[in-house]
Amino acid sequence: MQEWPWDASGPRVREVSLPGGRSVLQVRVELGILQMETVGRPDGVRVEGAESLCHHLAARESDEPLTPDQIDALRAECILYQQRAAAFSAIGRPADAARDCHRNVEVVDLVRKRAGRPQDRAMFEQLRIPFVLMRARSASAAAVRAGDGRAAVAALDHGLVELRESFSLMGMSQRFDSSPEAAILRSMRELLTPKLPSSQRAELEDRLKRAVASENYELAAILRNEIRHMGDSLTHE
Repeated sequence: MQEWPWDASGPRVREVSLPGGRSVLQVRVELGILQMETVGRPDGVRVEGAESLCHHLAARESDEPLTPDQIDALRAECILYQQRAAAFSAIGRPADAARDCHRNVEVVDLVRKRAGRPQDRAMFEQLRIPFVLMRARSASAAAVRAGDGRAAVAALDHGLVELRESFSLMGMSQRFDSSPEAAILRSMRELLTPKLPSSQRAELEDRLKRAVASENYELAAILRNEIRHMGDSLTHE
């Protein structure tokens, strides 16, 4: 700890290689060092042979409502994965951050399907919004790093559609357009789309046509806004 002092500006993250090819993430916090596994559950615990409690419960294919204890354990598990996603993001591994966020979205889906109490569904639906936001940002960043501009834009489009659905499920559809989460993804898209070559812009227009044809009007609205922000002179009905 003396060799890796605390930085008052915030946590510091590093990846450490251990004997046998195993690596761990270490996060320097004010009172010490947090260590997380880079694969599997961040604390290294396995649940009935499965990677996590979420995987264990999903594999059982039961219709029994989740117990309050299981709900609490799933929420605690989500916090572990989200902390690791933030650590991955800090050291420039957005694909791994997106993976952990995706796993947390799966937890929300599980609770939506099997929670016995409405308040549990409501709590996890609220958690879905930051999970979806970070997954979209991380997936887009990973695609940019791989040189795939189309996939980067698609990740942001998908994130916006999911955010709209989440606000709708919580009965707050009117708050989606003015939400900070939607603003973050739109800002990322606005920075990204002017860098797309003309061939990719043409593909966005083609995706818009297909979205309208399939009556996917939410995605069509997002694509229209995206093309408009690109300064394209074409209009679409």
